[in-house]
Amino acid sequence: MGQSESKQVDQPNPELDKPWRKFDWGKKEVLKEKLDNFSPSDQNVKDIKILVAGQVGAGKSSFINSIDSVFQGRISSRATVSAPTGDSRSFTQELTGFTIRSGKKCLPFVFKDIMGLEPEALAGSHTDDIINAVFGHVKDGYKFNEGEALTYQDQHYICDPALSDQAFCLVYIIAADTVQFTDDRLFDKLKIIRHRIKDKGIPQVVVMTKVDEACPLVKKDLRKIYSSKKIKEKMELCSIKTGVPMSNIFPVKNYHEEIDTDDDIDVLILKALEQIVQVADDRLLDCERY
Repeated sequence: MGQSESKQVDQPNPELDKPWRKFDWGKKEVLKEKLDNFSPSDQNVKDIKILVAGQVGAGKSSFINSIDSVFQGRISSRATVSAPTGDSRSFTQELTGFTIRSGKKCLPFVFKDIMGLEPEALAGSHTDDIINAVFGHVKDGYKFNEGEALTYQDQHYICDPALSDQAFCLVYIIAADTVQFTDDRLFDKLKIIRHRIKDKGIPQVVVMTKVDEACPLVKKDLRKIYSSKKIKEKMELCSIKTGVPMSNIFPVKNYHEEIDTDDDIDVLILKALEQIVQVADDRLLDCERY
């Protein structure tokens, strides 16, 4: 009886020799205190508004809840999310603003949750609705209509928005585990939004969620996130598809099945939030130029 030889195929190392982005995992309390003490540069603006957009199921509402969880020190679920049932429709149907609470204090930034984007022309939130929401033309409580965008005749349209009505940063939520399969028509919508708001100096940040589902190395150890080849490749793909530079792309893990907060999850979320708040405040300072 002959002996069959099995040849072992060397698997490529999923980990880089060293992290490609410098990251201090011990800065949670420093970042939290900095954001806890933040105040807008313009004294006429009570809080900085940040609009959160993204594909259905990418984790927009979960990201808002995760930020709230960091400051509450417990799992928060103020922004309603749906269970992963495979439903392709957005669970968020109305424009809703969420303040972030640190203990009993409300921090001076508000996240606006909007209906999810879908590739089809007449599905999900309209690009015009997102653009109008950025510029402060849409009142909270507006129920999105997949058939048509909001018009100036609607009672939820603000014709002459004040500075405090406007969003000073647009955050795209993109899921790391599906970014390579995402329909290009959705990214085409993001490009339309990007081109319409960039002339007004609105900064854009990508928050890349579900990193644990995209990379087994990171699922096992979240601290491998910046030494994971797969996560770096997915961030580069995000940058190419959205036009947002790598310096404004932040990989995070949202809270979704945990019952207690975790320092490593928290510090990634806080670092993303720090950049969002900083660029938003920079935009507020530059408002007189536009």
